[in-house]
Amino acid sequence: MKRVLICCCFILISWSMDAQNLSKKDIAAMHEIMAKQQECWNTGDIDCFMEGYWKSEELRFMGKSGVTRGWKQTLERYKKGYPDRKAMGKLKFDIVSVEALSRKKALIVGKWHLTIEYGDKEGYFSLIWEKQEGKWVNVLDHSS
Repeated sequence: MKRVLICCCFILISWSMDAQNLSKKDIAAMHEIMAKQQECWNTGDIDCFMEGYWKSEELRFMGKSGVTRGWKQTLERYKKGYPDRKAMGKLKFDIVSVEALSRKKALIVGKWHLTIEYGDKEGYFSLIWEKQEGKWVNVLDHSS
């Protein structure tokens, strides 16, 4: 009985440790999506930028003006806050860390910088990513 219990504990511990690992392919996929978002933003295409987000009413975006729930509402928020190419400026992401939360969830922390004609803006972000149907999507964005 002791052996079975020890064996079960070992399996649970190794599974738990394995769940905290992300493959290089998964990390590269998230980086690639963020690079595409940056490119979309810099060409003035907010619709393209939003492709990296979870298309769900459960998507959450948190910023200085509060919490926005839903993909469509987040898209509308971006379009209202950045009505034209000039207001959008040039976006640059700097990823500080990528941390596995599970096999299918990750936390990305980083900095954003907007170069804008009338004065640059910058801040930090924490993003929760989830792998759904083999594709990584941003399910929660907290940007300040």
